[in-house]
Amino acid sequence: MITALDHIAIAVPDFDKAIKRFMEDFGLTFEGTEDVEAAKTTTAFFPIEGTSIELVHPLRGEGPIAGFLDKRGGGIHHICFRSNDIEADMARLQEKGYRFLSESPQPGAHNSRVVFIHPKSCDGVLIELNQPAEDH
Repeated sequence: MITALDHIAIAVPDFDKAIKRFMEDFGLTFEGTEDVEAAKTTTAFFPIEGTSIELVHPLRGEGPIAGFLDKRGGGIHHICFRSNDIEADMARLQEKGYRFLSESPQPGAHNSRVVFIHPKSCDGVLIELNQPAEDH
């Protein structure tokens, strides 16, 4: 079941500059960075009451975020819902006609399991489902 808004992800062309902006200009707490090899991204998280902001940047200049930045520049990349049973949520949504970008959950940041719903299923919005490590 979907239980919360987990995070809003923002694709950024200049990772260090964006981290500095969220820390210094907006005064948010910086949780650190993590490379997510499976997604070819490096991430930075800023928790904020009940959710977080995730900055995403291409790891080694490659992967889907690199393509996103080349095509659109920086901006909101996706929203992510927290799930306590990602397979059940996938099955329920597939029965309703939703398409996913992968057939099964993949490794995500913080040892979570993630899957993305195709934007064409959600009015052009890329939506991620995320099952935190403590829920699997």
